[in-house]
Formats: sequence, C-alpha cells, structure tokens
Amino acid sequence: MASRPAIIIPAVKKHTATIICAHGLGDSGAGWTFLAENWRRRGKFEDVSFIFPNAPSIPITCNGGMSMPGWYDIINFDTINRTDDETGITRSRLYLHSLINEQIKAGIPSQRIILGGFSQGGAMSIFAGLTFKERLAGVFGLSCYQLMDKKFDSIHEESGSQKPPVFMGHGKQDPVVKFDWGQMTAEGLKRRGFKVDWHTYNGVPHSVAPEEIDELERWVTARLKENEGSIA
Repeated sequence: MASRPAIIIPAVKKHTATIICAHGLGDSGAGWTFLAENWRRRGKFEDVSFIFPNAPSIPITCNGGMSMPGWYDIINFDTINRTDDETGITRSRLYLHSLINEQIKAGIPSQRIILGGFSQGGAMSIFAGLTFKERLAGVFGLSCYQLMDKKFDSIHEESGSQKPPVFMGHGKQDPVVKFDWGQMTAEGLKRRGFKVDWHTYNGVPHSVAPEEIDELERWVTARLKENEGSIA
C-alpha cells in the first residue's frame, strides 16, 4: 500500500525547523503546497523546510469501495467522528511519526517540528502529533475531529507524549465535517489539559478561509519563536 513520495520544499536559509502538512481525503500533497508558496513569497519561515506527504490510495467505503488517496477508511460521512478504521489510523500514525523521526535524525529538534493538516489530514495530525513520544513545537488541525476518542488517553499515556500546543480552525457552515465535531474535539482536548487555540469562521464551508491562514501564520510564528532556544 505504497504512497507517492512526500513533496519537500526546502528551507532557503539554514534549516532549523520543519512543518509537515497532511492533506484531506481524495487530495494530495500538491494540493497544499500553496501554504508554503504563500509564505515564501512574503519572506516568511525561510529557515523552515515544508513536507507535504501523500496518502496511499485505499478503498473508501463511503465512496462505493473505490480507491482514492486516504489516510484511513471512512464508512459514512454522517458517522466519521464515531466510526474509526483503527488499522488505517494506526498505519498512518506510524507513517507520520516516521516523517518526524527522519527530521529529528537529520538534526531538527522535536521542539522545532510542527505537524498539521486539513480534514482527514488534520484528524490524523491531531492524533499522531499528540501521541508522539517527544514534545513537538505544535500541532494544528483544520476542519477536523478527534480520532479513536475512547482509546486516545491510553495511547497518549503509553506513548509518553507531553502536551504540545494545538491550533484548530473550523468553518461554521461545514457540511462535511460538522462544526460541532470540531468544537467537541477542541473542548475535549482542553479538558485533557491541552492548550488549544480554537478559531471559527462564519460562512465558511469545508475549506480554509484566508483569515484562517493568517491566524495559523501568527500561531506558527509564536510556536517557532518560543522554541528558538533548541536550535543548535
């Protein structure tokens, strides 16, 4: 179940930090390179390398069993916050962890690595980022929801993970990943002791708003600034 290699946009200055961004169902890493291109054009995060992984093509039940890029199977869009493909989620968690470990092996401290994504990719990033063995600089999830909620606490505890800060954004008119699911995820993480920056956007469907990207940029800037001391 091999996937295409991740798209990497290297740092233009000395590489001191990495942002990994996972796409949503049916998309590809190329669909999110605009994030890096937008920041590059404006001279932002020049010491950051961006990684945009590609999910493998797998059968998706709610798509009539036809294959498409996905981090895990979705049975029904009406129950995506309650029906979990634990095998697929675990496989993708290990893959995202391998990307993080490659960066650490290359000399980037975990406190200078941010993991995030949109929709399925956001859900995977929340799950994988908050159960990684070392503390990350931060984790962001856009238009997403909590995976394996009933098992999350035990997996988090077993991983020895700490509690990195979290950014979450969600359009109030999202017809795919219900706004309430994102809100419940943010509230649930807060109850578990995570610091969550929760942002909502009126009139926004299942997509990202320009102001959401601006707020994410400010959050990323703050996360990298507070972890400058870990640069070798």
